[in-house]
Amino acid sequence: MSQKIKIDDVEHDLDSLSTEAKAILEKLQHTDKQIQDTTNLCALLNRAKKSYIQELKREMIQGKSGVDIASLFD
Repeated sequence: MSQKIKIDDVEHDLDSLSTEAKAILEKLQHTDKQIQDTTNLCALLNRAKKSYIQELKREMIQGKSGVDIASLFD
C-alpha cells in the first residue's frame, strides 16, 4: 500500500510525486519538526521562567522580612 499525503482535503499518492515535489515535501516535514521542537522549547523556557520568578519572589521576601519561606514548606 502506497503512502499518501493530504493537502487541502485532497489525498495525493507519494509515489506519483515528482522528484522536486518530494524534495519540497521533505523540506515541509523538516519545517514541521522544527516548529514542534521550537514549541516544545518555548514551553520548557516558560516553565523555567515561572520557576525563576518564584525563586526571585522568595529571595525578595526573605531579604525584606528575614524569613526563609522555603524552609517553612520543608
